[in-house]
Amino acid sequence: MKKRLILVLLLLAAVTLGLAAQPAGESTPTWEVTEQQTAKAPKYVFMFIGDGMSHVQINAAQVLKGNNTKGSVSLEKLTFTEFPVSGLQTTYDATSFCPDSASTATSLSSGYKTHSGVLGLGIDKQYVGKNIAERLKEQKDWKVGIVSTVTINHATPAAYYAHVPSRNNYYDIGVQMANSGFDYFAGGSINKAEDGGKQSIYTLLEEQGYLVTDDKSEILSLSSKSGKVYAQSPRLQDGGAMPYAIDMDADDVTLAQFVKKGIDVLDNEKGFFMMVESGKIDWACHANDAASEIRDLLAFDEAIQEAVAFAEAHPDETLIVVTGDHETGGMTIGFASTGYNTAFNILENQKVSYVAFDGIMQEAIANNPDLSFQEALVLVEEYFGLVPPGSKASSEVLALSSLEYSRLEEAFRQAMLPKGSRANDQLSYQLYGSYNPFSITLTHILNNKAGIGWTSYSHTGTPVGVFAYGVGSEMFAGSYDNTDIFAKLKSLVEVV
Repeated sequence: MKKRLILVLLLLAAVTLGLAAQPAGESTPTWEVTEQQTAKAPKYVFMFIGDGMSHVQINAAQVLKGNNTKGSVSLEKLTFTEFPVSGLQTTYDATSFCPDSASTATSLSSGYKTHSGVLGLGIDKQYVGKNIAERLKEQKDWKVGIVSTVTINHATPAAYYAHVPSRNNYYDIGVQMANSGFDYFAGGSINKAEDGGKQSIYTLLEEQGYLVTDDKSEILSLSSKSGKVYAQSPRLQDGGAMPYAIDMDADDVTLAQFVKKGIDVLDNEKGFFMMVESGKIDWACHANDAASEIRDLLAFDEAIQEAVAFAEAHPDETLIVVTGDHETGGMTIGFASTGYNTAFNILENQKVSYVAFDGIMQEAIANNPDLSFQEALVLVEEYFGLVPPGSKASSEVLALSSLEYSRLEEAFRQAMLPKGSRANDQLSYQLYGSYNPFSITLTHILNNKAGIGWTSYSHTGTPVGVFAYGVGSEMFAGSYDNTDIFAKLKSLVEVV
């Protein structure tokens, strides 16, 4: 017993001496995982980023599409959740454990930490690091495509071609977009394309040889012979973004179609890199709108199917990586008033996004400035399925409780006031954030009834998943930092 104690003390002393011998500033030793070396580098790389998408957002989509019947509860798998390799990445930046899209997308694209709000520059806001897309264009002459459901000079897409101290420098970002030499831009519009008397970014793109179009038939006819292209959504919503998937109709171009045409434009023998962002997953989560978030995530999954179809035709040359940049909203499956129960099927009663409903309400008020709460409830039933207490509903759970009814009535009263006259205290912010009090209360009530909760109108520090398929996919297994995704891609595609 005494000898065993002496041995333990000697081992502890050795460990202590080993740690003390470490140079100042070095971290404690960590486990290293030896990654399998891929015999062949991928020639076609897809990087899909679900903005604001962590495991809960993904799981919510699986629940909605799955079976909620007691005794046979099951999830519906998505395309990318079936990928053979999965990992987990941390998302913090140089300034916060709850980072923004500019810094996290910079880490994903360029491999280093920076300040929230900074794009493509180091912590000193001076260092310019070449991102993976720029390296592939310059060193391997690959074609490059950037696709996003939000404005194309928004933070995440911009991190793959721009270097600015503030993500709000939209015009400067647009200039760098036009001068990037990249081959395919698609999705939302260009935010603040004009700046005073300066030349429009759209004009700059045309001068750089881009075909600029928002015509659906022309977009769907794009091919490898189209040259450099900027294809903009024919219909815009929410400040210049593509419409939410829940609001789309037959005249819209879907994210999947933009990806498919991107493949057609970029396909060549040297190789291509395409970054595809579903940015309105994030915007829906900021607004705590689960139905819109889930529909956009499912549309994102359909876009990934286009890449998988390409990979199946080029099995020894293609890599697909799917991840998020951070989580948004603090979304949870499980709510206090529902206990262990969920009823995601009632989300099907929401017919439009919160943005579209805001527009519907604005039109109703324009036609009737004295719109009453009872008249507004007619629209509530039509677009959300919710009915007053005691009323007949398609599902019993859709009937508002007395508490929910009073909450909604107060939210309507606030919404009918001029913005400057609305309540502006801490409780009001927790209830409504910066959104229309009526629409966000509706989404909160419907979400809560379904068994979904939210903790924030902002980003959170939750780690996010990574899913990989194809050549080199084994490199993305395990747990690591978001900067490692750049390092892994850089190693795989053999650029310096």
